[in-house]
Amino acid sequence: MTAFVETCVDTVAGSAVKVERHTRGRPRARKLLQLLQGKKRILVTSHVHPDPDALASSHALATLLRMQLPKEVQIEMSIKGQIGGGINEAFTRYANLKLMPWDDEAVKTFDAVILLDTQPGFAYSPLPAGVTPIAVIDHHRAPGRKPQCGFCDVRTDVGATSSIVFSYFMELEQAIPADLSATLLYAIESDLAGASGQPGSLDNIALSSLTLTADMHILYQMRYVDLPQSYYIAYYNALSSAMFFENALIAQVDGVDSLEQPAVLADFLLRFDQVQWVLVTGIHEKRLVLSLRTSSKQLSGGAIMRRLVRKIGVGGGHRTKAGGFIELENGSAAEVERIRKVLRRRLLRALKIKNTRGERLVPKGPDGVKLGSTSIKQASPTPTVPVVVR
Repeated sequence: MTAFVETCVDTVAGSAVKVERHTRGRPRARKLLQLLQGKKRILVTSHVHPDPDALASSHALATLLRMQLPKEVQIEMSIKGQIGGGINEAFTRYANLKLMPWDDEAVKTFDAVILLDTQPGFAYSPLPAGVTPIAVIDHHRAPGRKPQCGFCDVRTDVGATSSIVFSYFMELEQAIPADLSATLLYAIESDLAGASGQPGSLDNIALSSLTLTADMHILYQMRYVDLPQSYYIAYYNALSSAMFFENALIAQVDGVDSLEQPAVLADFLLRFDQVQWVLVTGIHEKRLVLSLRTSSKQLSGGAIMRRLVRKIGVGGGHRTKAGGFIELENGSAAEVERIRKVLRRRLLRALKIKNTRGERLVPKGPDGVKLGSTSIKQASPTPTVPVVVR
């Protein structure tokens, strides 16, 4: 037992050494602390409608600052927009996040604002006009120049912003509490899900180290949350509508009660072994929400998303994951169908897919599978259902 414990300690210590080598030449955590000297009120925030990586990285950084800065410094975490039901809501509960209610006017009263997992010019940035963050920590590729701020740590070779914040703990030799380790570990796992399973070297260091220090009970609760019925309805609708065109799959759900659902469905559908691209659209209130996933090494999901929503919506992302939304005028079935046809046509054109006759992911009909049946005829080939893109 003693030898095993010593091995675990050596592994964590080795992780710190690897992080030190990996972050040479990068913005340092100590530089951020120096920049914050003299600040009395600091706000830590992330993008609108955050996912676990955004929430965990913000929570971890706020925790680290409370450990490193004088006790009289007020450090708050606040998030703009809906966190969402199901997975994200449960994650927020188990991570024990302490969130201050969002207020655009209140944001302007802070001495310093730190923005994580997004950048000031991005569509999902929460910052009101006139507010410039003192620090930006992110892993998404920006279409233009890097943001101008006192501390800018943007690492596009890292799979999760939580991994970057993990590296700050290692650099400062600050122990990570077991509950926070679980939170960071789950966030990194979830941000890498559906992303072709290729974490960066810093992500691997974080995953191996956090696995040894995480509270496994909390981690289990996060991984296996109870889901509402709406999730299963969304899965049913996505599988019923899913069509693939060569290596691209497109699915749609009507009426999602959580912004996270299209993303969760896209991660799941990307595991289909015949595709490299998945686009899922869902209607949430007066918006058509888009989630794009890819395992392609040639094209960036973020770049493709920007092509999809050009002049009709907003969106972006990084190489393997992207998202966006399109505001609906009246939300009628005709309007939604028209926009979805435009998106389908743009996606196939961007991927240079000329075959516009799609094939159902789950076949229907007398010779195939009827949804709800328990068997699939193996003798007959999968029927092709034409879907003509005009």
